[in-house]
Amino acid sequence: MIVLDSYGWIEYFRDGPLAERYAKYIEDANEENTAIPTIVVYEVYKKIKKEASEERAFEAYAQLMRAKVISLDSNLALDAADVSLKSGLNMADAIIYATAKREGARLVTSDTHFKNFKDVEFIIG
Repeated sequence: MIVLDSYGWIEYFRDGPLAERYAKYIEDANEENTAIPTIVVYEVYKKIKKEASEERAFEAYAQLMRAKVISLDSNLALDAADVSLKSGLNMADAIIYATAKREGARLVTSDTHFKNFKDVEFIIG
């Protein structure tokens, strides 16, 4: 199981320099192999709608919904707060990392905030 960070989804949908590296994760995503916290849905939809269009944002949303979506509950919120206090991550990144830990998943990202974290697959060009 992986948790695919917003960075990868946005890179893919913007056809950025790392889009091809993320393609295999996104195109193969399903509820058995990929989880995403709801904050990723928020970040991806907002960014794609702002930079492209509402239509493109809904296309991204449809792809996101193939993954297992993890809602923020009170226990996950506490775990994320602890992650943030320990690591200095911002709220969204702490929720994403705490979600990966809860799911026993590897976090896949290119966000440098996660570069030296355990169980992170860091994608570079």
